[in-house]
Formats: sequence, structure tokens, C-alpha cells
Amino acid sequence: MSRPLRIQYPGAWYHVMNRARRGHDLYPDRAHMVAFLDLLKETADMFNLKVSAYCLMSTHYHLLVQTPDGNLSRCMRHLNGIYTQRFNVVNKCDGTLFRGRYKSILVDADSYLLELVRYIHRNPLRAGIAKKPDQYVWSSHLGYLSDDQEWEWLHKDFVLGMLEKYKAVRIKKYRQFVEKQDAEQLLSFFEKTNLPSLLGSNKFVEWAKAKFFEGSIHKDVPQSKILAPDRPTIIKAVCGFYNAAEKDIAAVRRGVQNEPRDVAIYLLRTICGEPLMRIGQAFGMTQYSSVSSAVERIKKKRQNDSRFQKRLKEVIESVNKGQT
Repeated sequence: MSRPLRIQYPGAWYHVMNRARRGHDLYPDRAHMVAFLDLLKETADMFNLKVSAYCLMSTHYHLLVQTPDGNLSRCMRHLNGIYTQRFNVVNKCDGTLFRGRYKSILVDADSYLLELVRYIHRNPLRAGIAKKPDQYVWSSHLGYLSDDQEWEWLHKDFVLGMLEKYKAVRIKKYRQFVEKQDAEQLLSFFEKTNLPSLLGSNKFVEWAKAKFFEGSIHKDVPQSKILAPDRPTIIKAVCGFYNAAEKDIAAVRRGVQNEPRDVAIYLLRTICGEPLMRIGQAFGMTQYSSVSSAVERIKKKRQNDSRFQKRLKEVIESVNKGQT
């Protein structure tokens, strides 16, 4: 099974989901719901996890969390692992409870935090099991309407502060906000078959690419390619380094090696993970075997030519700067 993309850093916000395997019930009764919430509070306390919203459904859950210590994987390992152990003991069964690894989406808080709180709290309405958010007790919605001490563990003040700076009217503003329909853009996002691992503005996505792309595509982490520089960034960097025009890079002359072209092809393949055929089309090469040969030439040159190694390193640094 391929691994999901994980981007972790202190202060990051995530929308986290997980689902029971084979449509099984994660929470067969009220006691299981209470046990999961107690464990969520325990996880928040143990690992400094800030939980701003949650919704427990019969087969899955939604969380909106912040990680001041950049430790989401550790938090989720505790939450999912311990709940599975306790579930199996109570129900006299064994094996995995969840369908797979949890899904986490790195969130641009400035653009989407409020919308996600509403999306999570309106989940029972979209599922047809409640007509109003107030009617569903297994979400954090009621916590946003309450000043009771039992809700102090919920990290809601930051969210409410985004709605209204005056505390006296925050709850009223929140209620008005959550009663409105979900944003169409967010609904369209979550309707995708393969959810992206980033949710944010273009500026946020480009920042994540520049900050966390490691320089190559991971075969066991397919979504790592969303962090990779795009084709124009790579072509621009290659042209700038070799002081060449795009038409010169694309030129093919029999018997004459075109190092800028080969470098561009190599980077598009190894950094962007573009298919050979697509690269060939971009460079006017009719056979993908020609593209593969160009990649192999650069690999051999990289191993045997120290001067070329230095040039290639400088080109890659230029690509990274262009991404930034």
C-alpha cells in the first residue's frame, strides 16, 4: 500500500479523517462514542494536540487539529492504535479496525479554517441524520455554543476570534455562520475521489512546495509530486543557467549532444515525475525511448563527470530558488 504524503511542522493545521474498514461501525453504541472522545482528550493532553473541531459518524470521523509541536503522526498513532486495541478487547475480536492509514490534509488556516469548522459540524446534516447541527451531540458544535468548563479542552477561542473579536457576541456570530450552507468550493474539494494533501490559496501551496519538496518524487508516496516544481519553473531555470532560449533547448541535431535539453528532460523525469511520453511531446521527440536515453545519459554523466555534477547541482539550486 502506498504511503500518504505527510507534511509536519510546528503550528500546522490539519483536517484529519479515518474510516472503518469494510463499512463496519466504528462506534456500535454510546459507550464507544464516549470512549473515543475520552481518548481524543487524552491524546490532546499527552501530545499537546489542539483539537478545534470533531465529528464522529458511524463509520468514520473528522477532526480539525493544530500541532504546536509538529507531531501529527505521533498523535494519530496513539489515537487510532489505542482505540483499536480497546475496541477489540470490548468486542472480543482482533485485527485492524480502520480501512487504512488516516488521511490528513494540510490546511491554510487563513483561507479555510472557518469553512472547515462549519463543514465538519454540518456533516450530520449532509448525511441526513440531523436537520440542524444542534441536534447532533457527537460533534464539537455544542461546545462552541457553551461556556461550560467541560469544553475547556476544545481549542475553540482561536476560531471564534476569527469570527468576532468581542467575546460577548462570538457565540451569536458563530451560530449565524454555521447555519449558512457550506461553501461550494469546499464541497467540490471533498467530493474528489483522491483528495489532495493540501488545501489553501495558491500562495500557500507554492510555499509548501518550496518548503517541503525534497528534490525527488517518492514512488511509495504518490502525492509527493504535488510539491514538485512545475515544468515552466524547470525550463526557466535550465534556460537561465545555460543562457539558452527554449527553442535551443528543444533542438535535436543528429550526432550532437544538447546538454541543456538532456538536463531539462532529466529534471522533468526525476523531480516532476512526468511520463516519458509527455516529456517527449514537449520536446518534439516521437519515441519515448529517446527520452529514456537522455535520462540515462545524464545519470552516467552525473556519476563520471565531477564538473558536470557541479553544474547539475547549480541548476537544481536554481530550480529551487525559482520555486520559492
